[in-house]
Formats: sequence, C-alpha cells, structure tokens
Amino acid sequence: MDYLKAFLVGGLICALVQILLDKTKLMPGRVMVLLVCSGAVLGFFGLYEPFSEWAGAGAAIPLLGFGNTLWTGVKEAVDEKGFLGVFLGGFKASAAGISGALIFGYLGSLVFKPKMKE
Repeated sequence: MDYLKAFLVGGLICALVQILLDKTKLMPGRVMVLLVCSGAVLGFFGLYEPFSEWAGAGAAIPLLGFGNTLWTGVKEAVDEKGFLGVFLGGFKASAAGISGALIFGYLGSLVFKPKMKE
C-alpha cells in the first residue's frame, strides 16, 4: 500500500506541475524554483513533515523534498552556529544528494556518449 500511495502522490505532484507548465507561460526553471521554495515554506510552517510521513517517497523525491531538506539544514545550522548557519546549512544538508547527482550524471555521460542538439 505504501508503494501505491507514493506512486499516486508523486504522480499527482508531477501532473500538477505539468498542468502548470502547459497552462502558464512559466519556464521550466522557474517552476523548479517554485517547487523548491514551496518545499522550504511548507517545512517552515511545519506542514511538510506530516505530509511526507503520510505520502512517503511520493513527497520526498520531487523537488518539494529538496526544498524541505535545504530548510531543515539551514534551521539546524542556525541553531548550532547562529547567523553563519544561514549560509552553511543548506550545503551541509544537501551535499550528498547533489554530489550523487553530479557523479552519476557524469558516469551516465561516459556510458551513453551524449551529443549536442543541432
């Protein structure tokens, strides 16, 4: 049942984003920023954690989860280091995910030999 719930919630988020892309003139980059910021705002108000516990991976995988990870890292770093934590927390919390994306993206480019579009 957890898999089904994660699939439905993640699919619903993606469907809503696709509708937003199709029905507005927002560029994909701006929509991604909107998702990350929404995840951070939901985390700030304490709404993301209950939603994530209920939805499972369906809420944690999309960009909403990345925004919440950044917010959580900043909040913890500010508690530890004060104002300097505003600048350090997001990097510390998301470093493993960003590093993994870069490393696996590079390995994928070596395997599949990407070409520039013409």
